[in-house]
Amino acid sequence: MPRYLLSVYGPAERTYPSQEAMLQALADADAFTERLQRDGHFVFADGLEPATTATTVDGQGEKPAFADGPYPETKEYLGGFWVIEAADLDVALALAAEGSKACRGTVEVRPFRTEESVRVLLEP
Repeated sequence: MPRYLLSVYGPAERTYPSQEAMLQALADADAFTERLQRDGHFVFADGLEPATTATTVDGQGEKPAFADGPYPETKEYLGGFWVIEAADLDVALALAAEGSKACRGTVEVRPFRTEESVRVLLEP
């Protein structure tokens, strides 16, 4: 079954109108994850520490270069993710819509590479 990465994006400093709203968002995201598990879509999920804790590494040169912070300077950063299995993209998109509502963030859906997609990349 195809796998998809559901990436949750939000502002660098996520704020909620109240502590109750934050706790409800966390509870809703947990409930969504439990639903993914129950329905057989769940592979792996986790949240990330704030983007300010990131270190960017460029090991392409003679010596690796390290920089504090995330690589891109954007208004929104990756805050967490789900890796799911779904029959097709339409199912993955429907699940992403539920996840977006649960976690109160924008969700990007991206399929994992398959042998077929790699083969297409290699063809002349």
